[in-house]
Amino acid sequence: MQQEISQFLEQGGEVHEFERGESALVNGKLDDRSSGFGQGKQPRTPLNDVLKTVDDRKKTPTPAIQKTRRPYKKIIYDDFGEPIREVWVE
Repeated sequence: MQQEISQFLEQGGEVHEFERGESALVNGKLDDRSSGFGQGKQPRTPLNDVLKTVDDRKKTPTPAIQKTRRPYKKIIYDDFGEPIREVWVE
């Protein structure tokens, strides 16, 4: 790396030194647009009615859905884990 730096300098390259934090300055001042503090207070959108609607929705019970039980296949295994047969269970 030292060799690459010396080659750069021999070919006419320059190294500029900056004070700490100086590269963040624009015309000697901090860029106010980058921080959110210079914009002032913005109005908030009231959400009280939306929150009330959500809370009311949570309080109302949902109707229970009755599931119709369909028969399904159950596999019977032996003591060694090998499948023996299939049985329909209702």
